[in-house]
Amino acid sequence: MINTIIEATQNFCIHQIRIPHTTHDKPSKTRTLIAYIDIDMQSGEKHRVYISADEAFVQRVSKIFLEEDSSDEETLKDMLLETTNLIVGSAKVLAENSENPYTINTPHFEKIGNFDFDYDKIKVIQIEDDKVTVAIKELD
Repeated sequence: MINTIIEATQNFCIHQIRIPHTTHDKPSKTRTLIAYIDIDMQSGEKHRVYISADEAFVQRVSKIFLEEDSSDEETLKDMLLETTNLIVGSAKVLAENSENPYTINTPHFEKIGNFDFDYDKIKVIQIEDDKVTVAIKELD
């Protein structure tokens, strides 16, 4: 499942941001905007997908979609929620023909701060100095 979400995040970077990116496993220890979306696997498992992005990444997305050079905090929160929905929704479509497709719920804004949540798997996508982190935690 992490692979389809990473693929969807990379597709978002390629087709929306249109700047080369790199992928690594080292999470950022800086202040980020953090949202999550819960997914329900056809097998009955439930997972929480966190999308954590630094402000510059979210502002970059806001510039693309809203043409705003400097968005306020509420707009950045909304833009992160929309980005979360777009990425995980795209991953859902990619996973439809897999062994374990899933449904997605509504994204929620968690906080602005350090990413200090438990996770099972994590990947970081970096575009220039901007980073977006994707982390997944299986729920009980």
